[in-house]
Amino acid sequence: MLSYMPQNCEEDAPSIPYEIGNESREELNTIIPDNPNQPYDIKEVIEQTIDKGSFYEIHKDFAENIVVGFARLAGKSIGIVANQPAFLAGVLDIKSSQKGARFVRFCDAFNIPLLVLEDVPGFLPGTDQEWNAIITNGAKLLYAFCEATVPRVTVITRKAYGGAYDVMNSKHIGADMNFAWPSAEIAVMGAKGAAEIIFKREITAAANPEEKWKEKEAEYAEMFANPYKAAARGYIDEVIKPQQTREKLIAAFKMLENKVDTLPRKKHGNIPL
Repeated sequence: MLSYMPQNCEEDAPSIPYEIGNESREELNTIIPDNPNQPYDIKEVIEQTIDKGSFYEIHKDFAENIVVGFARLAGKSIGIVANQPAFLAGVLDIKSSQKGARFVRFCDAFNIPLLVLEDVPGFLPGTDQEWNAIITNGAKLLYAFCEATVPRVTVITRKAYGGAYDVMNSKHIGADMNFAWPSAEIAVMGAKGAAEIIFKREITAAANPEEKWKEKEAEYAEMFANPYKAAARGYIDEVIKPQQTREKLIAAFKMLENKVDTLPRKKHGNIPL
């Protein structure tokens, strides 16, 4: 682990020599399933994005719905925070929020740039989560990203719904660069649930409510379940082909190498503890 870290907080993250070549990764084009409800392993995306074999996972067996760890991109150390659709559909809950927040603050403490791979359908619902303060704990991850001054880049691979989208290093909380694959769905919620709420009267009044529901679901999905509305508003910097991910990230982190973002001297915010 120490090979990914500087000797102290005043130094930059370490890097090893790397020669830029053909950074396109065709394998990324086939990772996302056609069915939006079908899971896939985010670690496959990580392995195809970073320098081969450089991923060092942290807290592997705790809160498996989020993956955190160190890696190298073009020889330079980065920290990765990624939702894991293969476990609990990648939702954010109390434990995953704590795990992600602690790792983000660790990377920020040692000048290690952050890469976020996002596929999050929302926060885990239920009274158990609410009674144990999901809002407070979710805010820890939000706060950690907001206060981080290292370069922060996000790639949305598929779902980015509601408040969980905001929390996962969105442009709204100060991310430097945000990319999205064409498969990205940036919306308040999934098309099925949204159609049921927004078009409830029309669906109830229809001769065939089930058919009307499916029609409205398809209408909502076509309008909002894509990254282009967000890109038009400037919340996404670029919609990229999956195979371009690695080259775009190398260029983004290169551009952000000299990023300067200072916090008030001798002052700090009030972290939600």
